[in-house]
Amino acid sequence: MLTNLFDGVAYGMLLFVIACGLSVTLGLMNLINLAHGAFAMAGGYITVLLVNGWGVPFFAALPIAFVASALIGLLLERTLYIHVYRKSPLDQVLFSIGLVFMAMSGVAYMIGSQQQFIKLPEFLGARFEVLGASIGAYRLLIVVVCGLLAAALQFIIARTRFGSQLRAAVDDPVVARGLGINVDLVFAATFAVGSGLAGLGGALGAEILGLDPTFPLKYMVYFLIVVAVGGSAGMMGPLVAALLLGIADVSGKYYLPQFGSFIIYVLMIVVLLWRPQGLFSRAGGR
Repeated sequence: MLTNLFDGVAYGMLLFVIACGLSVTLGLMNLINLAHGAFAMAGGYITVLLVNGWGVPFFAALPIAFVASALIGLLLERTLYIHVYRKSPLDQVLFSIGLVFMAMSGVAYMIGSQQQFIKLPEFLGARFEVLGASIGAYRLLIVVVCGLLAAALQFIIARTRFGSQLRAAVDDPVVARGLGINVDLVFAATFAVGSGLAGLGGALGAEILGLDPTFPLKYMVYFLIVVAVGGSAGMMGPLVAALLLGIADVSGKYYLPQFGSFIIYVLMIVVLLWRPQGLFSRAGGR
């Protein structure tokens, strides 16, 4: 039981890191970006290329995957996304889902549709016993790294000048510009960091989630559940929602495998019936 709980926590933390960028763009910036999973896929494939193809050490490839995904996100934000910020939700959905299918087709054409695996360092394959639970070194690494990222993100949004500028730019961009805040720069930086975190999550999660061209569609619903259930008040809501989702999914598939993913949808419905605005919400919006 403790082993399943730990694996669920590791899975949830991984989902959080991938989905936290979507939480910011959708929950704070009011941008429906269904292509968010494509940035996670990009980070995964970049890591596969670096580690398996070029022999780059795994831990050196992770920051490269983050930076590369962030640059891709910044480029797309400045050239494409900037034109849909004020479009209707339907326009944003159609635009971003179109990017998903373009990314999937491009990866399938250039790399192929087969599943990809990353050559991890041998010590990350070790397992050890803690209080009767069998803990995998790789999942422990994910919990530690993602936990530190969650704490850092919450601090940045809630306690720093940049976080204050982001909240001001979202709540009233006209007033924010009048106060000297470069709203476009704030949004671009936020989008780039969110894309980079998705890429980092994709790199870390390739061995657990699997990596193939269908990745953005396969996990799109999971990312949306994290945002919808968590709400838009900082990072705490998506973190709690991701942990609940990870634990419920792993436990459900272990104890009730015949129900598959049914349990997580029941959990989502129950939570949203109880709190339609999500577990944590904020007033106002862009």
